[in-house]
Amino acid sequence: MLGFILRRLLIAVPTILMISMFVFGMQKLLPGDPVLAMAGEERDPATLTFLRQKYHLNDPIPVQYAHWLLDAAQGDLGISLRNNQPVAQLIEEKLPVTIQLSIMALIVALVIGIPTGVLSAYRRNTWVDWISNVFALSGLSIPNFWLGIMLILLVSVRLGWLPASGYVSPWVDPLKSIETMLMPAFVLGTSISASLMRHTRSAMLGVLKSDYVRTARAKGLPEKTVLVKHALRNAMVPVVTVTTLLFGELLGGAVLTEQIFTIPGFGKLVVDAVFSRDYAVVQGIVLCTAVAFIGMNLLADIAYRLLNPRMRNQ
Repeated sequence: MLGFILRRLLIAVPTILMISMFVFGMQKLLPGDPVLAMAGEERDPATLTFLRQKYHLNDPIPVQYAHWLLDAAQGDLGISLRNNQPVAQLIEEKLPVTIQLSIMALIVALVIGIPTGVLSAYRRNTWVDWISNVFALSGLSIPNFWLGIMLILLVSVRLGWLPASGYVSPWVDPLKSIETMLMPAFVLGTSISASLMRHTRSAMLGVLKSDYVRTARAKGLPEKTVLVKHALRNAMVPVVTVTTLLFGELLGGAVLTEQIFTIPGFGKLVVDAVFSRDYAVVQGIVLCTAVAFIGMNLLADIAYRLLNPRMRNQ
């Protein structure tokens, strides 16, 4: 297992380097001069010269990239032009918010997607299967921003059950934090629960046709035991790996949802940075999101190897 992890890490390192080159190169293609924004309205020539020397902007682009990559490897992602704060500090403040939202959304997806996929496979070609597939197609087709706005109108404006926007830290008020995160977590969770349902259904259909399931039924075991202990347990191998990758997508894909519900997470931070041309923040967020997704991909590979005995024996 250690050799497998080391091989995956060796593959991840050049991948991260390629992503860092892409992020840095795209930033150089964007219009505008960040030094002019940093110098303020007066734009004193001495200040401009000092800033260009400080941030190595007079050097060739490969040298600038080397300085930026070395600083990033040490945790220095630059200074935000909008907030005049270190980008690493901003990410450290916003990341727990997005992680909380992603975990709650994943719980919603698991609660909805896995039982629905199991029932759809068990009741194949019945009205249960038909309704489950309609739900899956609806979850994949309905945009998150539309569903979020409809939930705000119904649940918050009409019924007054949950707050329409805002965020409360779980360390301040756990119950209020859950209330503010419930609707955005449901919006994100339903979108990925549809994908999770389809993967669960496909895995269960393959397992239910296997010999050991037929043997378990021939022994006279209760259908619930056959379905849960024998079929679902083996079908969860690909589902767990897909769930790990979906969590990585949640970390980087909550931009619209956080913007709609005014949640101060990664999504809102990157939107504000784009509108204010805060390139250092955009670079830092994209790089951290890519590294997190690669890390989740590595965890998915490890989980698949741990759950699948045939992979462990190879």
